[in-house]
Amino acid sequence: MNYTIKVAIILLLLGSCSENNHSVQKKRFVVGVSIDTKGSERWQKDKMFLIEKLHERGAEIVVDEPQGDDHLQLEQVNEMIAKGIHILIIVPVNSRTATVIVENAHRHNVKVIAYDRLIQYAHVDIHVSFDNEKVGELQALYLLREVPKGRYAIIGGAIHDNNSYHLKKGQMKILKPLADKGEIDIVFDDWAQSWTSEEGKRLCELSLSLSPSIDAIVAPNDDIAEGVLSALATHDLIGKVAVSGQDATLKACKRVLNGTQTMTVYKPIKNLAEVAAEVAYKLHFQEPIYEINAQIHNGLIEVPSILLEPIGVDESNIYQTVVYDGFITPSELEN
Repeated sequence: MNYTIKVAIILLLLGSCSENNHSVQKKRFVVGVSIDTKGSERWQKDKMFLIEKLHERGAEIVVDEPQGDDHLQLEQVNEMIAKGIHILIIVPVNSRTATVIVENAHRHNVKVIAYDRLIQYAHVDIHVSFDNEKVGELQALYLLREVPKGRYAIIGGAIHDNNSYHLKKGQMKILKPLADKGEIDIVFDDWAQSWTSEEGKRLCELSLSLSPSIDAIVAPNDDIAEGVLSALATHDLIGKVAVSGQDATLKACKRVLNGTQTMTVYKPIKNLAEVAAEVAYKLHFQEPIYEINAQIHNGLIEVPSILLEPIGVDESNIYQTVVYDGFITPSELEN
């Protein structure tokens, strides 16, 4: 074999190896997931579904749980970035302080997906969530069905969570016109410090101390509703006060069936995890994202967003929604 042919073969082999190496490199897809599952049935399920859906797309996954501590979340995400993640999917502990996380991620060419909770004042790449304003509307409408006239207490969601304000906007869109007309009387309105049953109990006790006669309590999620109901029980008011919720937790769904909690809002989080995993894949491989259906201003920019539809749930449709989807099994609900 002459020298020219040998050189040609070597160059061909080297080119083939280079293409194969490039292909292997392109296929590497590392996603960091920062999500606080502490004490919350809902977030444990989100974590499980996210891992499942990301694995289906061939992702390597780094997961950390910040335990409700925004400083710890920053440290953990910095460690993820040092490990070489390409995409960060984050549920911010604090929607405002997480701005620093986004800035640092972008300095290292890591794209950021704000999962469920929007991060304020930051160049977030994309936001995937449910229509939280619609969640608030559903809560108010269900309570009005039970209590068209009466005294209302409103407990806002965690004050550091941007979703709380969208939720409140939806609630007040329905309730304020009726309050202005004098058909309902809003006797209490305050924000929770966290999405916990302890906060629900504290604020319910406070509302009852200020106004012992309350007909409906707008509780922003099922954990806070649990605390509200605990406080109502000490005043012999269980079943006498309409109470809303959100997340369709197992305990809440049982309460809806036994009549102690008026309603909850089911958010098909398996679908949300599916969307987040798909978006992560498309961001990394620079594919177009056609699913964007909203732009939400976060104080700095209009963030491209994908908002899914929430579903109001009461005793009439619980089996057709959360059970039908496999979110909760019949045996879990009935035991």
